[in-house]
Amino acid sequence: MRNITLSQAVNEALAEEMRRDPTVFIIGEDVAEAGTPFKVLSGLVEEFGTQRVIDTPISEPGFMGIAVGAAMTGARPVVDLMFGDFIFLIMDQLCNQAAKTHYMSGGKLSVPLVLRTNLGATRRSAAQHSQSLHALVAHIPGLKVALPSSAYEAKGLMKTAIRDNNPVVIFEDKLMYSDKAPVPDEEYLIPFGQAEIKRAGKDITLVATSSMVQVCEKAADILAAENISAEVIDPRTIVPLDEETLVNSAKKTSRVIVVDEGHQSYGITGEIASRINEKAFYHLDAPVLRMGAMDVPVPFSPVLEDLTVPTPEAVVEKARKLVSGEMIHAA
Repeated sequence: MRNITLSQAVNEALAEEMRRDPTVFIIGEDVAEAGTPFKVLSGLVEEFGTQRVIDTPISEPGFMGIAVGAAMTGARPVVDLMFGDFIFLIMDQLCNQAAKTHYMSGGKLSVPLVLRTNLGATRRSAAQHSQSLHALVAHIPGLKVALPSSAYEAKGLMKTAIRDNNPVVIFEDKLMYSDKAPVPDEEYLIPFGQAEIKRAGKDITLVATSSMVQVCEKAADILAAENISAEVIDPRTIVPLDEETLVNSAKKTSRVIVVDEGHQSYGITGEIASRINEKAFYHLDAPVLRMGAMDVPVPFSPVLEDLTVPTPEAVVEKARKLVSGEMIHAA
């Protein structure tokens, strides 16, 4: 094991899969010499050349359409979408074409495509470059959706995604690219639909996605000092979702908070909370609570932006009230 950044982990995963399988290629804006604005892909064009690390014009619908066609005819493209906010530009290619081709062809065609992009606020990038839009694509049958929470997950999930015969969307939190975590030297894959219990606990369950895993781990440390034992679970993929692990934890602790950086209304928190309510209702001592981003466009003002997303302190406050038995209604 060595400590590497999330950026390095993604880079390693792509390089290893491109060496293993000559049909894998990367396509997107500034992916070659520039290595993307976040430098995640730096060095790949030197090894694999511009035939497999392909810079495109600024036309997201165009290069996404190219990738869908390539995937249908035997390649395994990895599409680099510079910001997750640009997903609105490719919804037809992703949701009407890639997601439905297997069904509409009677199983004769597959679209083994990976769309890698990012999410997350608090980077001072304003309303059009700070959104967390994973709930949009999770709503579409035919797509798989992964949310790595560290370098370890980023590498293992990326390798699994590239080998999957279905279209997969991976959202990386742009604030985590420089965060380090232990990653094995040897090859490994992380199966989709397999959550990880990051921290065992008995008093309350904190289900967290992407960077909210770190938020909840910090909250669990604070709660531990108050003799409140919090279990922290990272679903890793929201499609497919590991319901069994989440429900079993809810039955054990009897209290649950679901934390996600997407907007709270009609989002991932509501879906996960609903499934836990349906399958663990008689084991719960309190309603499952949701914590998401405020239902406002992400502000450019740092002071305002920091208020829009869940924090460890906010999670601790809600957890205290749940454990103490106070009636609480999520806003």
